[in-house]
Amino acid sequence: MEPIASSVKKTTNKRHIFNLRAYLVCSGVERRIVDYQRSERAYSQGDTASSVMYIRKGGIKLSVINKLGKEAVVAVLGPGDFLGEGGLAGQTVRMTTATAIVPTTLLVIEQKVMVRALRTERAFSDRFVAYIISRNIRVEQDLVDQPFNSSEKRLARTLLLLTRYGMQDKPKTMLPKVSQETLAEMIGTTRSRVNSFITKFRKLGFIGYDGGLHINPSLLDIVLHD
Repeated sequence: MEPIASSVKKTTNKRHIFNLRAYLVCSGVERRIVDYQRSERAYSQGDTASSVMYIRKGGIKLSVINKLGKEAVVAVLGPGDFLGEGGLAGQTVRMTTATAIVPTTLLVIEQKVMVRALRTERAFSDRFVAYIISRNIRVEQDLVDQPFNSSEKRLARTLLLLTRYGMQDKPKTMLPKVSQETLAEMIGTTRSRVNSFITKFRKLGFIGYDGGLHINPSLLDIVLHD
């Protein structure tokens, strides 16, 4: 299984990489900059889907709640990720709840503005489509990961993805502040098991604490180990 290494296709000629962040921050695209504190919601399940959001810094947890009130975490997103793009495909309401897991800054782009930018800026459109395809691949890999891999492997893969491993040349080593409860919900296990795996990873030198949780890329060995 190659869920990490194949998550993003690398470009060989870096001179022609479109700077998505710079475009959204500095171009004439109309957008609002909104700051959220930890645990504050950017939007809730059932809200009108009227905008697309880009994470400038911080992190967002996407979750869904069933009729019985049980919450399930479906994704944790970080800088460079979009959320709320379902409206571009015809969704009229939000299918998830987006909650900041750390102080977070979002660029909020109204749907009609986003559509116009995608139509008029070819490089932006190409990059956005590539992002959506990459995100879809990640979702498919997550679904495959659930029935075929152990909770330990799923946790290792999730920790690597949270540090953006495989999505940029130099992944971050500091893990966003995600609680063990959230990690347990993401991989479909209990908090006690997550705590046990975290302790094991730390003893093996795959993770460490120094003002936060640091992830060693060698944690990939757990994912690839049969």
